[in-house]
Amino acid sequence: MRKAIKKAKRIVIKIGSALLTNDGMGLNRDGIEHWVAQMAQLKKNNIEILLVSSGAVAEGMSRLNWKVRPHALHELQAAAAIGQMGLVQAYESSFQKYDYHTAQVLLTHDDLANRQRYLNARSTLRTLLRHQIIPVVNENDTVVYDEIQFGDNDTLAALVANLVEADHLIILTDQKGLYESDPRTNQDAKIVHDAKVGDERLDAMVSNKGGHLGRGGMYTKLRAARLAARSGTSTLIAFGREDDILTKLLAGEIHGTYLMAEQTQVTARKQWLAGQLQLAGSLVLDAGACKVLQGKGGSLLAVGVREVRGRFQRGEVVSCLNEQGDEIARGLVNYNSDETMKLIGVSSDKIESILGYIDEEELIHRDNMIITVVT
Repeated sequence: MRKAIKKAKRIVIKIGSALLTNDGMGLNRDGIEHWVAQMAQLKKNNIEILLVSSGAVAEGMSRLNWKVRPHALHELQAAAAIGQMGLVQAYESSFQKYDYHTAQVLLTHDDLANRQRYLNARSTLRTLLRHQIIPVVNENDTVVYDEIQFGDNDTLAALVANLVEADHLIILTDQKGLYESDPRTNQDAKIVHDAKVGDERLDAMVSNKGGHLGRGGMYTKLRAARLAARSGTSTLIAFGREDDILTKLLAGEIHGTYLMAEQTQVTARKQWLAGQLQLAGSLVLDAGACKVLQGKGGSLLAVGVREVRGRFQRGEVVSCLNEQGDEIARGLVNYNSDETMKLIGVSSDKIESILGYIDEEELIHRDNMIITVVT
């Protein structure tokens, strides 16, 4: 089951609060240096990395000398704002030793629920990865109107994995993996090393109780793994204090728990596009564009569009029709209907001169498209 790990090209790594903050005693800078050294090595092996980091609230608590996580929203937001500074500084200074830079990315649930924001976030993250930058992602705790938007950073990490279609999600925790029973009450409990993420027997094995710093236990990690699996991403849950744990995992060594997604990335993505979103409009394509989409699996470029029908916004799903009016594909469009009208028949290198800016070279990227009729 773990052979695919060695072939991973894009991974999301989530590090929990207890690991990052020495269980509340300030930032674990030695640990950060250790994990960053491993991530730098993975980067040299051409693996793209996105880091979802807990620890902002806990670091803020440490700076404020608070021993117990507060319940008041304004206090949580203040702690997050204070702690975020130290957290980002620690990552940036550590990665700079290996000639890599980081970028802070703060997300709210609305950013991923709204299709236009979803595409904007996706484009930003893909651009950062293309420039060899390590995105450090966290929930934007300082502006959320509820104490828990994503629920926990395990869930956020899973949604980021969906967003960028990562090969694997690695959750580093202070536990050695998912056990068949609670190891706190059963000393003979055994680790589940490999399982299919949808296996219903896993539900009876997890606890929904987390530590006083974090917001989730194994329950949230299993839930996150199932969320990640929607885009074909498999999940590894491992002990973060294990020496060289990241490089060991990516070498295929058996550590922690591996929860395998039961459908491929392409299958999961196409099912989502085909069945879960309403159509906002349509594009009529010329014969050449239809041939590229159906025969070569290419992206849709503006030069191949003959007509725009309906009103739609960036990030909405539109139907791609041939000149006879038959749907051949559908996907997430990168420009709204007014912009697309201006781009009919235009080559990609002229988009910026016409609109004054360019978000994407494609009207619909092949990753965001499903072919509904294959010739």
